[in-house]
This record gives sequence, C-alpha cells and structure tokens, in this order.
Amino acid sequence: MKKKMLSLLLTGVMAMGVLAGCGSATSGGSSKSSSKSDSKKSSGGEITVGFAQVGAESDWRTACTKSVKDTFTSKNGYKLIFDDAQQKQENQITAIRNFIQQDVDYIVLDPVTETGWDTVLQEAKDAGIPVIVVDRMVDVSDDSLYTMRIGSDFKAEGNKACDWLKQYADAQGVAQTDIKIVDIQGTIGASAQIGRTEGLNDAVKANGWKLVAQQTGEFTQAKGQEVMESILKQNSDFNVVYCENDNEAFGAIDALEAAGKKVGTDLKNGDVMVMSFDSTKAGLTDVKDGKITLDTECNPLYGPKLDEIIKNLEAGKKVEKSQFIDEAMFAHDDTVKSVSAAGESGDAKNYDVTVVTDDVISGRSY
Repeated sequence: MKKKMLSLLLTGVMAMGVLAGCGSATSGGSSKSSSKSDSKKSSGGEITVGFAQVGAESDWRTACTKSVKDTFTSKNGYKLIFDDAQQKQENQITAIRNFIQQDVDYIVLDPVTETGWDTVLQEAKDAGIPVIVVDRMVDVSDDSLYTMRIGSDFKAEGNKACDWLKQYADAQGVAQTDIKIVDIQGTIGASAQIGRTEGLNDAVKANGWKLVAQQTGEFTQAKGQEVMESILKQNSDFNVVYCENDNEAFGAIDALEAAGKKVGTDLKNGDVMVMSFDSTKAGLTDVKDGKITLDTECNPLYGPKLDEIIKNLEAGKKVEKSQFIDEAMFAHDDTVKSVSAAGESGDAKNYDVTVVTDDVISGRSY
C-alpha cells in the first residue's frame, strides 16, 4: 500500500513538473507574440506603429507626415506614435529605443542618413519588432535588420533629370560643353542626396558639362537661398542650377532674382535655368510659370502603401525586400517628351515627361 501511494505521489509530482515545464517553454518561446497580443487587447485591438520621421524641413516632408498620420488612425485600426527628429540622427535613435520600450508592433523609419543604424536596428530585431524603412535607405552590415524598404529610386531620379537636360540643350542648340551647373545638394549622406548627386556627377563626366559649384542646401529654402547667395559672390558664370528639392529651388530663385539674374527656360539667350526634385504643388506652379524648367517627382504619399504592407505582414504574407513607389516627371514645355534612364536595378527604362497645366496643379494633393 505504501509503495502504491509513493508511486502515485511521484507520478503526480512528475506530471506537475511536466505541465510547469510546458507552460514556461510556451511562455518563453512566444514571449514577444504574447506581449503583442496583450498590447493589442489593452489598446482596443489596435496595431501600434512607431514612426521616426526626419523632421519638417520641406513641403515634401510635411506631405509625407500627413499621409502617414491620415492613414494610421484609430478608425483604421492603428495607434500611431510619431516622433519628429528635427533632422538629427541621434534623435531618431532615441525614438527607436523609446518605441522598443513601448513594445510597438511595427517601427517605420525614414532615416536622416544612410549609415549608423546597425546597433539600434539590432535592438529592434532582438525585441522582435519589424522595421519598415521608408523613403530613404539604410546602409547596414546585415539587411535582415530591417523587414523591407519602400521608397524612391533616387539614382533613377538623378539620371532621368540629367538625360532630360542633355536632350533639352540639344533641342535648344546649346553645346553640351556650354552647360555650366551649380548643384545645391540635399542633406549630405541622405539617400536622396546620394542618388541625385551621383546622377549629376556621372552626367557631368559623360557630357562634358562644367560643374561650377556644389554645396549642400540641407533640403531647406533658407539654406538654399544662403548657398546661392554665397556662390553668386564667388562665380556668377553658370546657366543651370540643379536643386535637389523644391524648397532649395525656391530659395535659389529668390537669390538669383535679387541678384538681377533672369530665371527662365531659354538657355540659348542667357536665362539661368532651374531644375528641381519633389514636384510639390508649389514647385509645379513654378514650373508652369517657367521659374523651374523641370521638376522630377519624388512621391511622398507613403501612408496607403505602408498600410498595405503591414496588413500583409499581419496576415503572414511575405513582402518584397525592396519596393519602389511610382513617380513622374514634369516640365514647363514639351521640348523633351520622354527620357531613358537606369536606376538601382541597372536596367534603363523610358519615362514620359508631363507638361504642367492648371489641371495638373489643381489635381495635386500636396
């Protein structure tokens, strides 16, 4: 009898140990998913997204932020935690660490610069939080540190603009060797700056253009004007200003006109021709008026695409590692109807050029 009782007692203890072991193994193996589940329940079933934005340095950036905020609403099943980094990478790194502490479901990062992300993205990966890189790119040692990237093909943007300029000069009867360019760059190290500058530098070498000056305008109107004013004091012998976003173009135009320069589309007869990127409504208005001759689009409306990606991830679907958003080109006239340019894939594609009209401007949402 004693042996039977001892046997039953040992069996019960072993069973309890097995049950306890299964419970702890299940909890430890899915601690992240369990916390995610609890987090969603406590927030009414919403998906929590932390968005580390560059800042508010341009009209493009404002439109990008609005698109994300309009998408990630409680009505759409989201809770958005937004952080404005004021164009400082250290602020974005702090924001990402805060998102990790708050146990968000997804992190969306629009990086100030490409490098310097390995450590903090490893922390997000260790926490089991997917990171979606938007707009710009990150240069990391291990691309598994982020889930996917959606953005512009900045290399293609620069090549598209330069192919247009080459064709435009030919059509106006201006020798390629007479093209003298000032490049007002974006924030140094940002993907947009790297791609657009690279496209220009390659075209300068290939076409015999002269690069008169190259300085950063930090993607802002004030800095764009300041840089243009400084360059004009040193060398005013140029006929093209290649601005790496619309806000820099606005500042450059103000400086050029204040210096008595004629900003326009007639290269052959002495106009200073301004080229730009972004294609905001204000930028396209300047295109229609002839102050900007070409504006190559950089689409900021990422909200709906991010929503689609997150819903696919929530459903357990595989998403492509890199996706490009559709973009167009806008010109003052139809001198150049299409361009051919290669991008990150290395394959050249044809792109149509749209002439800006009142209808084009009124149909713009930003």
